[in-house]
Amino acid sequence: MRTRGSYDDETSDEALLSGVAVGDDRAVLAFVRRYQRRLFGLALGIVGDSGMAEDVAQEAFIRILRHAAVYDVRRGSVATWTLTITRNLAIDAVRVRRGVPTAPEDRVFLSLVSDERSPDDAAVMSESVQHAHAVLSTLPVDQRRAVVLAVMYGRTVAEVATLESIPLGTAKSRVRLGLAKLRDAGAMIERP
Repeated sequence: MRTRGSYDDETSDEALLSGVAVGDDRAVLAFVRRYQRRLFGLALGIVGDSGMAEDVAQEAFIRILRHAAVYDVRRGSVATWTLTITRNLAIDAVRVRRGVPTAPEDRVFLSLVSDERSPDDAAVMSESVQHAHAVLSTLPVDQRRAVVLAVMYGRTVAEVATLESIPLGTAKSRVRLGLAKLRDAGAMIERP
């Protein structure tokens, strides 16, 4: 990159981006300083993790600097353009990070049907909760997972569908059928 003009706080975003597009080092520095907090803040608000937000903001700057020459003022302001790039990258990062469905053999689900309890757990659990666990263990694994996510973890049916990578209708059916079986068996489990 080349060093050319001088930029200050009063320089317009468009002028800075034009300087970035032609490879002006000072324009790049001024542009990054002007937008670093906004891009990081937006990314942090979406991804919820400062390390990941830093990565997203850095990738956003790379894309902005790489594509500065194709920016079109008629499609929106520089701020809108940069924040849209950042938002899209943050959403992509969340999609990649999205939780992988938990296997039925995982400890969380096995502990629901385990007969062994710690002394603290045994003291806290009432007969109705013990009965609910026993009935829960009789459900098919898919229904059990859906009911556990919906009732014990307070997930919505839409979230259950996303976490389990199943259609919304299938998630609704699994939760509804699982809860109906629990009710029929006399287990006192209610959705929050």
